[in-house]
Amino acid sequence: MDDRQLIRYSRHILLPQIDLAGQDRLLAGHVLLVGAGGLGSPACLYLAAAGIGRMTICDGDQVDLTNLQRQIVHREATVGVNKAESARRALAEINPDCQVTPIQHRVGEAELLDLVAAADVVMDACDNFATRHAVNRACARLRKPLVSGAAIRFAGQLAVFDLRRDDSPCYHCLFPDTRAEDEERCATLGVFAPLTGMVGTLQAGEAIRLLLGAPSPLAGKLVLFDAGTMEWQTMKVPRDPACPVCGRG
Repeated sequence: MDDRQLIRYSRHILLPQIDLAGQDRLLAGHVLLVGAGGLGSPACLYLAAAGIGRMTICDGDQVDLTNLQRQIVHREATVGVNKAESARRALAEINPDCQVTPIQHRVGEAELLDLVAAADVVMDACDNFATRHAVNRACARLRKPLVSGAAIRFAGQLAVFDLRRDDSPCYHCLFPDTRAEDEERCATLGVFAPLTGMVGTLQAGEAIRLLLGAPSPLAGKLVLFDAGTMEWQTMKVPRDPACPVCGRG
């Protein structure tokens, strides 16, 4: 870490839970972010600002004017630009220490496995069940920690699935892949803008915690948040021994 970095990250370094050694771990860390929309936007902004060394951002969509109500990494100037590339441009201005690789297409199973294998932590910030389950399968197979978030209307949720732990469930244990889920999309149901910021920022916090080598207090739990009533709920998520994705039996 050079003198500029010591000054830039001084507020992290002052924290005994991070210190110099922890900040060095963040600078050496690699996060795979799937989705650069409502959740991915605040998450990648905080990850870059915090000094995460590498980020791979996957998103095959283009920035639309309707996105700008909540997807704060994008600008009117990047409407029509691929979201992963738009995010890369914004993060380059925030922190040149962060090396961002934009993946500007929807990745298949084989490519996803390669991307997950190269990352230290995976963040699911996508908006559809098919992608969530594909990311979960790759993380379960490679035993990579997965930070998952969702937001629709006024309802948010957050969970951490860390298959490095024998007692950890996976996303499929919580939401079985029945191939018949009704997709709930912001485009038809709406979403409260600050909610995406709250969930995405919490996802960034858990990713940083995992990069530091600390266990996540959310592993094996699901946090539900209602931004309309400002009520939080936390419930345990048991591992399904018969889960076809992570079952050990």
